[in-house]
Amino acid sequence: MLPNADLKSHAANIRANIIRGTYHAASGHPGGSLSIADIMTVLYFEEMNIDPKNPKMENRDRFVLSKGHTAPALYATLAERGFFPEEEITYLRKLGHILQGHPDMKKIPGVDMSSGSLGQGLSIANGMALYAKTNNHSYRVYTIIGDGEIQEGQIWEAAMTAAHYKLDNLVAIVDNNNLQIDGTISEVMSPYPIDEKFKAFGFHVINIDGHNFEEIKNAFSEAKTIKGKPTAIIAKTVKGKGVSFMENLAKWHGSAPNREQAEQAIQELTGGAL
Repeated sequence: MLPNADLKSHAANIRANIIRGTYHAASGHPGGSLSIADIMTVLYFEEMNIDPKNPKMENRDRFVLSKGHTAPALYATLAERGFFPEEEITYLRKLGHILQGHPDMKKIPGVDMSSGSLGQGLSIANGMALYAKTNNHSYRVYTIIGDGEIQEGQIWEAAMTAAHYKLDNLVAIVDNNNLQIDGTISEVMSPYPIDEKFKAFGFHVINIDGHNFEEIKNAFSEAKTIKGKPTAIIAKTVKGKGVSFMENLAKWHGSAPNREQAEQAIQELTGGAL
């Protein structure tokens, strides 16, 4: 188990590389990428059974980034964990390089599923978890879903399916930063109360602060004790977390920082340079 200070350092590096990637691409989605950085850190540095030297290890735990537009967070995490060189981050969305605008399992080491069309990730994770159960594999499946994304009907069909098949090897994490491209989720199409909805669909539900490492780790530990039903972790987060001028602003959903903004953000995060 890593000390929280080490997790904090990894998360800061991941956030800095989210900024670097979107700056060099002059496009991308920094806000929702920054909000999941702490969860991604715990998943990849503590929770999941993975091996950067053997990305296709048969019994590895699987991860599906359902909100695929936050690929910069996944890429920065994979680079930090050693799946590919960190310098690849500066080639985000560049022709001839591996890091596309959305995750591509055929080109990027460590990516278990190509994603991007919202609403589909939980269904895909269900399939992985059901396969594991029916074939006596011990791996677990994790998926991160956006709180705006759960406005999609397929999410709830998938939730019903997960409960029906008693997929206790599945953990769905809702990134509840309360903002989507057009504003707050409450104003656009409120999914609240999110926890009660997942309970009604047959999930074991855990509410956490998605930036508190102890709460994140404890939630994953608790999920492993649950038998006969899937787990939903409702993580309260801050869009743009860690960058003062990005926090809680919907405009950073899909806007890249300019050079001055990127330099300020990285200075705030790690004290480093662009």
